[in-house]
Amino acid sequence: MKPGAWRYPRVLAHRGGGTLAPENTMAGLHEGMRRGFRAIEYDIMLARDGVPVVMHDPYLGRTVLGTGNVFDYDALELAGMDAGSWFARAHEGEPVPLFVEFASYCKAHGIWMNMEIKPAPGYEIETGGTVARIAAALFADEIAAGQVAAVPLLSSFSHLALEAAREVAPELPRACLMSELPPDWERRAQSVEAVAIHTNHRHLTPELAQEVRAAGYGLFCYTVNEPARARELLSWGVEAFCTDRIDLIGPDFA
Repeated sequence: MKPGAWRYPRVLAHRGGGTLAPENTMAGLHEGMRRGFRAIEYDIMLARDGVPVVMHDPYLGRTVLGTGNVFDYDALELAGMDAGSWFARAHEGEPVPLFVEFASYCKAHGIWMNMEIKPAPGYEIETGGTVARIAAALFADEIAAGQVAAVPLLSSFSHLALEAAREVAPELPRACLMSELPPDWERRAQSVEAVAIHTNHRHLTPELAQEVRAAGYGLFCYTVNEPARARELLSWGVEAFCTDRIDLIGPDFA
């Protein structure tokens, strides 16, 4: 895919269900689907045994009951933990999803995925390589058939993780996540052969947006929760964004 050729959905449900369901869970995914979303952003990191799980934090306690770090536990131990009761009693016992099962479910139900590689410190290369290898195997037929729009997009704040993903599965598209675009943003993107730039909308300006688009990259923003702001960003040339407010901003927002 040529840089800047954004062939993906415009609005993604952030971590599945945004603020309406526990993040990075099947319950969150189902909530987004119930509201018509067919595109999702979610986070992936490795458990102690090297098996990837769907989680944002490298430690327990915020969304998953428990103490310690994700890499202190094997994947099946994490899958038995409670990732829902922090959100609401009705979600008590909601498990931490295994990445393979979560991604397979999304694929089977036509949900496009922005897979954010979220490595714990020190696990950047291993996490990037593992996620890319699994994603490439899961979408081998689509990759072979050139079905670009169906293939997931790998994004990360970690340059090492993106380099590892490129090494393992160069055929998978990659995006550089940067909260604020540094002066050398284009050099960073080129070094991992990224097709898109993902950035915090709060730090974006019309001039920066024009610069990214003129350089041929897709431009995605996180996490946009106000319809008026979403319209403004789209008017600047932003091509897509994720939102927590899936109750205010629907999948067909324009």
